[in-house]
Amino acid sequence: MYLPPHDPHVDDPMRFKPLFRIHLMERKSATVECMYGHKGPHNGHIQIVKKDEFSTKCNQTDHHRMSGGRQEEFRTWLREEWGRTLEDIFHEHMQELILMKFIYTSQYDNCLTYRRIYLPPSSPDDLLNPGLFKGTYGSHGLEIVMLSFHGKKAKGTKITGDPNIPAGQQTVEIDLAHPIQLPDIENLRNFNELSRIVLEVQEQVRREQQQQEEEEGQDEEEGRSRQGDSQQAEPPAQGDDAGAEGTEAAGAAAAQESAPNSQPFVLPVGVISRNEDYPRTCRMCFYGTGLIAGHGFTSPERTPGIFILFDDDRFGFIWLELKSFSLYSRIKVSFQNAEAPSREAFDEMLKNIQSMTT
Repeated sequence: MYLPPHDPHVDDPMRFKPLFRIHLMERKSATVECMYGHKGPHNGHIQIVKKDEFSTKCNQTDHHRMSGGRQEEFRTWLREEWGRTLEDIFHEHMQELILMKFIYTSQYDNCLTYRRIYLPPSSPDDLLNPGLFKGTYGSHGLEIVMLSFHGKKAKGTKITGDPNIPAGQQTVEIDLAHPIQLPDIENLRNFNELSRIVLEVQEQVRREQQQQEEEEGQDEEEGRSRQGDSQQAEPPAQGDDAGAEGTEAAGAAAAQESAPNSQPFVLPVGVISRNEDYPRTCRMCFYGTGLIAGHGFTSPERTPGIFILFDDDRFGFIWLELKSFSLYSRIKVSFQNAEAPSREAFDEMLKNIQSMTT
């Protein structure tokens, strides 16, 4: 298991923790050992469920328990997971979330199911290399997000989740067709000014979507009226659709070329950040939306925000409604055999992991 670094140090390396091991024996037999807990390896079991999925089960769960009971287990888990004690955490809401996570995860430490995930395919036109990133999520601590590119959109999908937004959900979506020009550094400190700029772009996006829906409706009406017409219609010129997409892609590319290599960046006053050590220059910004919800993924909604590209390995997202900033840093672990066999296989995997939590 790869654990994120201790909150809020997103640039620190991941932490490695073995969960089980398999001893291959003669005659195609094997023994399985569970590595969870603090009493050493003990008897376990592995079952192949179906293609790209397997389960592990611990047969000696008493090895997971500690002599000091649940309090000692919680204190030990807190040191490992957060690198601190409960006394160090003064925020009452954060204490509640941490305790909730401990109760939830400790319920399932004896039986786990694993499903294969693919790393996102890359293209020379991508804004930055896609992949896995560590991100700050307020009182929830650090979480893992997969950044992938889909034409004029970029998506951040949660690989690890929390009581509000579970793993598999699309935490942020970036609209690469709508770059945002930041104001000068003094005006950038004013949250209302940044909010005004982002909300203007949101309204522009809404109008464009409405216009597109109306045009598609007209096309459907015209298509139905032409049904049964014996006259052969001239086929549309090849590349019409591609031309439209190409125009948008060209617009994003032009924005990238016209933008300065770097510009000063500072968080607006009143925006909360777990990590004050964020970059003070950025390359580009785009309009985006972030997913927020109540506990248990209740009343989920997409809210406006701004995506900030700092460099090849770091980006940020300002959640306007929450007045909160998330900083993301690339995971630089080399995972073997994690490439998707095709773009279609990757898209299908994304759809599957999202459906598990909805």
